[in-house]
Amino acid sequence: MQEDSLTKSVLVIGGTRFFGRILVDRLVTEGHQVTIATRGRASDTFGATVERIGVDRRDGGAMAAAFEDRKFDLVFDQMCYSPRDAEISTRVFSGRVGRYVMTSTIEVYDQVHGEIDRPLAEDDLVLDDEPVDPGFAWDDPLVADAHYGSGKRQAEAALLRHAVLPVVTVRVGHVLAGPEDFTGRLAHYVDRAVEGRTLRHAAGSGKSAFIDGPGIANFLAWVGGETFRGPVNAAAEGALSAAGIFEQVGVMAGVPLALQPVENSTASNTLSPFDYERDFTMDTRRAAALGHRFGHSHDWLDGLIAAHLADRATK
Repeated sequence: MQEDSLTKSVLVIGGTRFFGRILVDRLVTEGHQVTIATRGRASDTFGATVERIGVDRRDGGAMAAAFEDRKFDLVFDQMCYSPRDAEISTRVFSGRVGRYVMTSTIEVYDQVHGEIDRPLAEDDLVLDDEPVDPGFAWDDPLVADAHYGSGKRQAEAALLRHAVLPVVTVRVGHVLAGPEDFTGRLAHYVDRAVEGRTLRHAAGSGKSAFIDGPGIANFLAWVGGETFRGPVNAAAEGALSAAGIFEQVGVMAGVPLALQPVENSTASNTLSPFDYERDFTMDTRRAAALGHRFGHSHDWLDGLIAAHLADRATK
């Protein structure tokens, strides 16, 4: 536990699902005064260790009312998906937070994917001229999902353009997790392998950047204690391809696999999750220069696959 002098008042917007839970648990263990803000639709196991604020993060008026006269040393925004969300944060938290950490994504680089033949660095994405459209249909879930990378990119641009919040945007690689992962992306490969179904994948077998839940939660907590600003990439060493993940599932499950390369598959993620024709990875040298070292994907991938296999065996 941290010394009292290092105890911070921390707000986590989101925090009841996926790696957000791990982040909140870590912050509580470190002795911080943690408040979570959610719509209250997902249960949590934090008990009396956190304060809860029920609020719709997309409702600017509700956010302003919920946080009127509240100040925080640190805000982790897990739910900032669009420039509209970013503008709400700017209005609500301006002058009231010491540090604001937005969880962004590797998908912000989708517009330069394929144009740069190396791992993508933070400076490869220039947001100065990024169009920002808060009036777009961001509240429509289907529209928002289809424009996920654009929404996050515009959110980053809006936050950095306003320049009134002390912002860090953490561009997270694809997060892999066990059966608790509501996205079902790693489960997709486990199910297909165990059931003997063929994996159709891009012939180029492009690799991408990944990280596990504890890895990104630890990095976010570390970022919260630092002073740098701006974008920073977050990914484990050891890039993975869709075919590579599937093959490792086969090794762990002890089953023969059927893979079918598909030529001229240019649209990402259409054949299966994380499927790319060309490499889509991130350069993490900025994080390393600032003092953080990520682990390697082989440290946790087998354990996650084993957890999925065990979960299937109980069903």
